[in-house]
Amino acid sequence: MASDPKIIPQSGLLSAEANQAAALATFGGVLTVDLDAIIANWRKLEKTAVPAECSAVIKADAYGCGAEQVACALSKAGCKTFFVATIEEARKVRAAVPEPAIYVLGGYFQNTGEHYAQINCRPVIGDLNELAEWDVFCRRTGWTGGAAIHIDTGMNRLGLTLAEAQAIIPRINAGDHGITLVMSHLVSAEQLNSPVNAKQLAAFRGIVSEFSGVPAALANSSGVFLGAPFQFDLVRPGAALYGVNPTPEADNPMQPVVDLKARIVQFRNVERGEGVGYGGTWTARRPTKLAIIAVGYADGYFRAASSNDGTRGAEVIVAGKRCPVAGRVSMDLIAIDITDLPPNAARRGHMVTLLGEGITVDELAHHFGTIGYEVLTSLGRRYARIYKGGNVVEPLAKPDPTQAVEQQTPAPPPIEQPASPPPLPG
Repeated sequence: MASDPKIIPQSGLLSAEANQAAALATFGGVLTVDLDAIIANWRKLEKTAVPAECSAVIKADAYGCGAEQVACALSKAGCKTFFVATIEEARKVRAAVPEPAIYVLGGYFQNTGEHYAQINCRPVIGDLNELAEWDVFCRRTGWTGGAAIHIDTGMNRLGLTLAEAQAIIPRINAGDHGITLVMSHLVSAEQLNSPVNAKQLAAFRGIVSEFSGVPAALANSSGVFLGAPFQFDLVRPGAALYGVNPTPEADNPMQPVVDLKARIVQFRNVERGEGVGYGGTWTARRPTKLAIIAVGYADGYFRAASSNDGTRGAEVIVAGKRCPVAGRVSMDLIAIDITDLPPNAARRGHMVTLLGEGITVDELAHHFGTIGYEVLTSLGRRYARIYKGGNVVEPLAKPDPTQAVEQQTPAPPPIEQPASPPPLPG
């Protein structure tokens, strides 16, 4: 936590409340991340996927929630495998958790092998050129840290084609291949009855059955809830860990994780017929009292949440009641209509709730015209951040000592890679 100057300390000579109030005085907004809720969500997903291992996707700074803090909490809870997007993300996570396996979804590039080795993480390889380059690095250095193979079963984004995957099966089955996981990614897992799910499942099941002894992974957050056939040996939940609904056709089984508050900086009284905000697109239909709040699109509160004379925008909770956004969201400020609140219910300096107290990340995503993933990953860095929970966690199972030994293998020295790799072995 100390690495982030905007994280509020929770200890000191004063009471926790006094410490927090003093530290927050200079911030316009506060983002609170409930690590216990993340752990509870992970455990629910783990239970749903038994006997498959439940990993955690913590890319994009754990979907905006803080990768180091989330990794520490989940590692203490028993999570043994993490997925990130880039080597730099992996570097930060490895500094926080020395033992778990870390996979890098962005793949492998020539001359990056030593970076993987130095922090003992594993590339997710989705191209034959990547695989050839990885082979070169491993042969020249003796590195045995492992890698995953990504197979495209319908996303048409990353991954080997089914024909390419079929072609490397003799190499895999020959042994000593260093492949620790074979995976694919679902296109429409949130749609329970999508025919694409069954098509991808059949394609993946067919190909992984030929990867002798290699663990397989297909299910993302929503895929976990498609049932046992989709769960294989490992599941890779991401957004569901952070409270996004993985089953949008049903009630959300996940606990909310993020609470976002922002400060009232001023009040305005406007007469009936006056416009509010840029462009004057929202017109007061009665004498109106506005609260001006210190948050805007620079903080990840999207301009799409604005209201106008024909469209109601997002809502904010002020003194326990929902109040609508009035006018356009600007870079640093929004106006809220608080006319219906009791006198003195809100005061300058008070915090209002933008996310939490019943306003879910999925509701906010609806007003933003996007998905919960983008809401979370867009939360700005101007907020003070508070982490609660996650400090004293008993692991569900003891760490696998063989995995720890493997992951403590010393990294080889940096090497020079050849200009072009040799062809893949047959």
